[in-house]
Amino acid sequence: MSNTDDFPELTPDEELPKSKTAIKREMTELQKLGEELVNLPAAKLEKISLPEDLEEAVMLARRLKNREGKRRQLQYIGKLMRVIDSDSIRESLESFHQDSVAFRQQFHKLEIWRDRLLNEGDSALEELMREKPGMDRQHLRQLIRQAQKQASQNKPPAAARKLFKYLRENS
Repeated sequence: MSNTDDFPELTPDEELPKSKTAIKREMTELQKLGEELVNLPAAKLEKISLPEDLEEAVMLARRLKNREGKRRQLQYIGKLMRVIDSDSIRESLESFHQDSVAFRQQFHKLEIWRDRLLNEGDSALEELMREKPGMDRQHLRQLIRQAQKQASQNKPPAAARKLFKYLRENS
């Protein structure tokens, strides 16, 4: 006679209960998510739909200056986040991070193009025109010449800024 009754088999639908460590880890993650909400710029925070009580808690935490009070408020925010669907909030925050990474990459790419246009001249301009045929070649040449002239005269790089702005607006 075996003791299989002591350890009943779990059906595929059943899950093992979560350990205390796993529960604590989830609570800490939710609290960190709440802290991200508190530290988010106001314009981005407005784009995230939050339940009213969570939104009020986040706004209060933003106003608090007392370190201990803010820590307690963040714990409260974590507690509120346990009872709501935090996946949509997490996705919104991740999209903000991806947007900022993509923005920095695009900005860096435009800086490289500006520098190449100023240093290499027509060869870089031809390559840019192949890549972006909708740009105004004559206007670009004019901006490049002005920027090169200002650089040679040690003047402020106003034309280089205009060139960068034109690249950003037309990319």
